[in-house]
This record gives sequence, structure tokens and C-alpha cells, in this order.
Amino acid sequence: MGAAHFSGVRSRRGRVVAVFFFLGLISLSCAGRLPGSRQKLEVQKHLKRLNKPALKTIKSPDGDIIDCVHISNQPAFDHPFLKDHKIQTRPGYHPEGLYDENKVSAENKETVKPITQLWHMNGQCPEETIPIRRTKKDDVLRASSVKRYGKKKRTSIPEPRSADPDLINQSGHQHAIAYVEGDTYYGAKATINVWEPKIQQPNEFSLSQIWVLGGSFGEDLNSIEAGWQVSPDLYGDNNTRLFTYWTSDAYQATGCYNLLCSGFIQINSEIAMGASISPVSAYRNSQYDISILVWKDPKEGNWWMQFSNGYVLGYWPSFLFSYLADSASMIEWGGEIVNSESDGQHTTTQMGSGHFPEEGFGKSSYFRNIQVVDSSNNLKSPKGIGTFTEKSNCYDVQTGTNDDWGHYMYYGGPGRNPNCA
Repeated sequence: MGAAHFSGVRSRRGRVVAVFFFLGLISLSCAGRLPGSRQKLEVQKHLKRLNKPALKTIKSPDGDIIDCVHISNQPAFDHPFLKDHKIQTRPGYHPEGLYDENKVSAENKETVKPITQLWHMNGQCPEETIPIRRTKKDDVLRASSVKRYGKKKRTSIPEPRSADPDLINQSGHQHAIAYVEGDTYYGAKATINVWEPKIQQPNEFSLSQIWVLGGSFGEDLNSIEAGWQVSPDLYGDNNTRLFTYWTSDAYQATGCYNLLCSGFIQINSEIAMGASISPVSAYRNSQYDISILVWKDPKEGNWWMQFSNGYVLGYWPSFLFSYLADSASMIEWGGEIVNSESDGQHTTTQMGSGHFPEEGFGKSSYFRNIQVVDSSNNLKSPKGIGTFTEKSNCYDVQTGTNDDWGHYMYYGGPGRNPNCA
């Protein structure tokens, strides 16, 4: 009797334990699913915020989808300070003294060609709309988090004054740049030839850009950036793409690439930020270049951007910034890569053409017609250009001056090589 009773208790206890074990498994399973479903919801909400209703959709040959969104419905106007903003359809003033875009020496004229964006092959956006590259679910999922999608890491700014390469290299970002400082600057310009550098790891990138900087290199850094980049993590491929970036707090919470947050107001219906540039330069063959101009409109105070042959793309309202609300204190031109040292060695990710500056035209990448905008809204040759690179055996930079190109620089390199381990 006692044994039977004990046996019954034991079996009941076994059932109770089994039930609790089973409930535990369910709760663990639910707990495992919950973050996934929450993330899915977050991604969907983020995509809905970014991908505005399109009046027309164009499929690009590279797989991109370009949405023609009404100018008043673009992501910029999600910003609380821009709810009642009256769009500026053109800048109050252009800088005086623009170089002729076609001013290239006779010997190089045949090898420098015009450039376009791939999606133009399949259509164009109507007036009163702007082209926006549609963000896909996979784009967001490649980011470290939904919140960080479209944002740079904090460590991606070249600081020439720091002269402590060991400290800088810990961030994994390497640069080859020319720069000016010590004055007040109201803009910058350059013509940059476009390449398709090879990237070793998907989490690495290679870019060539202009930086317009204000503040210190601490948490108060203001930056406006524009150029071309290859970034598999951001775009899901190895195409060379036009990009912009801005931040007012050293990449912490503010700013983003292209139109992936509210801020930049686009007015142009022909050029899509983040879209592929085509064609690209080839070694010992045709060279293709783009010109970038960023300047502060002396009338309204906003920072404008112009791309290549007179495409005025739009502007960053001055209220987005603290230091850049007045002027810039430093300008930089050049290349940047990420060296993740995934196999314990220096990356083979290329900067620019993947060739060193001394190889020159047709082989190395360049910035030509380098200029700054002064307080009178004039484009001037920069004074006192310095150069900076963390590891010149991996990526290097050389500057020069001539009648055709004004101030220019060659830069870049292959990354890992016998002298760059």
C-alpha cells in the first residue's frame, strides 16, 4: 500500500516535472521567436518610413529599384523642424570662379569621358519628383542593427593632426588624403576619377570623397561628405555608387548616408543618391570622372551640393549643424578603406584604382581642380595643402599643380603587398 502510494506520488511528480519541463521548452521557444518577430516588425516599420509612395518606378539594370517620389514627400520632411519648410528650388548664389568642367589637356582629352547612372538606361523621373533608391529588407538586415542602418562607424574620420598612427590604425580605417586647415572655409570642389576597387571582405568598403569639417575631432565633429564608394554591406553588391553623408555629432546619433534619414533635401529629378555610376575608369584605358561641389549659400545659409555638369542636387539645412552653421575649419580630399585584418594580415581591399600615386594618369586615381570656397563665395586654389596617410606602403598620396588641373593629387594603393603586411 505504502509502496503503491509512493509509486503514485512519484509518477504524479514525474508528470508535474514533465509538464513544467514542457512549459519551459515552450517559453524558451517563444523567447527565441520573440526577438525575431520584433526585429521583423522593426525592419518593416523602418522600410515603410524610408520607402515613400512612388509616382513612377524604374528598374535599373543592376537590380536597383528607383522610386520617383514627389519632392514634398521625401524622407527629409520626416524631420520635426522641417514640417512647414518651404523648399528652396535653387541656391541664392553659386560660387564664382568655377573651372570649365571640360578643361583637360589635349593629350588626356580623348581618354576622359562623360559619366551617367545605370538606371537612366530604363527611364527617367518626371518633374516635381526625385529619384530614390528603394531600400530592401536585405539591405537593413545586413546592418548591425536597424538603428545603425545607413550610418558610419564613429572611427571613420581621418585626423591628420593626430600623428599617432598606432592609435588611428586600431579603428581599422585607413586614409590617403590631402587637406587644408587654419582658415574659414565655405565649401570645396574637386573632379574625381571613378574606379571600381576590389573589396576583400563584405564588411569592408572603399571610398573617395570630399570632407567639409567643423568642430573638434571629439564628439562635437560636424561633417558633410560626398563622393563615390563601393560598400557591399550597405548596398549588397560591389558597384561603384554616388554617395553623401552628414553628421553633427561625430557619427554618434545624427546623420546618415544619402537619403536614409531625414536631413538632406533633394531638388533634382535626374540623379539618385546611392545609385550606381557607369561606366568606370579602366587601367591604361578610358578615364571617367565626376565633379563634386559643396558650398554654403551666403543668402540662406544652407549647404548645397552640385554633381558633375551642373546637376544641383539639393541642400543640407544649416540648422542640422552647430559649427557648420557658420563655416568649416578644415577640408579634406581623398580615399578611405576599412582594414578588418580578417585573416590576421592587412586587407587586399584596394583604394582608388588599386595602384600607387607614382603611376600617374590612366593608372592611378586622382582628384583634379581642387578648390575651396572663401568668405566672398569665390572658388580659390587652397593654400598650404598638407597630406596624410597612416601607412604609405599600403596607400599613398602625392599632390601637384599644373595649368590644366590647377591643384591636383594622385592617391590610393593595393593594400596588402610585400611592403604592407
